[in-house]
Amino acid sequence: MNVNAVVLDHPGAHPEVEPVTLAGPGPGEVLVRVEASGVCHSDLHLADGEWTADTAVVLGHEGCGVVEEAGAGVDPRLVGRRVVLDWLSPCRQCPSCLSGRGWNCRRTPALENRLADGTSRFQRGDGSALLPYLGLGTLAEWIVVDAKTAVPIPDEVDPAAGALIGCCVSTGVGAVLKTADVPAGSTVVVYGLGGVGLSVIMGAVLAGARQIIAVDRQPAKLELASKCGATAGIVAGGDPDATVAAVQSATSGGANFAFEAIGLAATIEQSIRSVRTGGTAVLVGMTPLGVRASFDAFNLVDRSLKILGSNYGFTLGSIDFPRYADLYLAGKLPIDRLVHSRISLDEVDSAFEAMRRGEGARRVVVFSQ
Repeated sequence: MNVNAVVLDHPGAHPEVEPVTLAGPGPGEVLVRVEASGVCHSDLHLADGEWTADTAVVLGHEGCGVVEEAGAGVDPRLVGRRVVLDWLSPCRQCPSCLSGRGWNCRRTPALENRLADGTSRFQRGDGSALLPYLGLGTLAEWIVVDAKTAVPIPDEVDPAAGALIGCCVSTGVGAVLKTADVPAGSTVVVYGLGGVGLSVIMGAVLAGARQIIAVDRQPAKLELASKCGATAGIVAGGDPDATVAAVQSATSGGANFAFEAIGLAATIEQSIRSVRTGGTAVLVGMTPLGVRASFDAFNLVDRSLKILGSNYGFTLGSIDFPRYADLYLAGKLPIDRLVHSRISLDEVDSAFEAMRRGEGARRVVVFSQ
């Protein structure tokens, strides 16, 4: 079939909407009618040339849709179900997967932007290669994915909210509940209030944090953070020392946990400086390749500080997606507040520009089909 998709010729190129060809699902695969796809900073890293890819890709990895066809060997009961798509697609055979830590899987074909058999169902009109970003390519009207990436959720879940469960919500909430395992009564500071940072705040609320300090250079985001559960906000200025001092003052000497949700060396360093003795800095934001940050080694050891890296919020999609969907339906996870606007496929480039300016939370492409 022919579908419209956002295509990136190579890292650093300008993404364009173009018609592409999509083959039907093979064994172990499903055809998904995409209902909604978030526009994520990971897509922007690739578009801006900060990450690499072998060849042209269909962008998008944060999606929700309906399974319309199942390939051989797939449970036919999956057809007709609303699903959230798991971009990590762990192999389930490596030591990390077998030890229950699928988020650390390095054998997943998703990291090569391919399906399980090492190929793609997308093709350009001229027959040239076209890969699905992180094995999904959700910025397309229809996609074919490995069946194990399609995790059923209740039909009552808004597709836009379902799409965000697929990446930013799981990344942020999971960083709190799974990576850091924040105990009730903790003090938490969050640097960066995009979709992931706001999800960290919602996770801190679920964890029962006593104090949640939101930090961002955009005052408008502090208001949104308060609606997501932040107890106080700090506008970050041009002086990192002043920002850290403000956090330390607001938390009586530093937070128990600091979460960095931007992916900048400067805010990574500030987050480490913002925790009290015995505290933990959790690095959630993804940086461009090759970025380095520093810390005072004596201070780290002397004060028994911890630094944790949190990939995808330690998410296991088959377990965590339904859990977060249930919390959303119960009113305990207000994902709708993360949706800055619902846009068309043609507006993805404008969404990237807004992201570069640090404006708003998540733009979500909603497909009318």
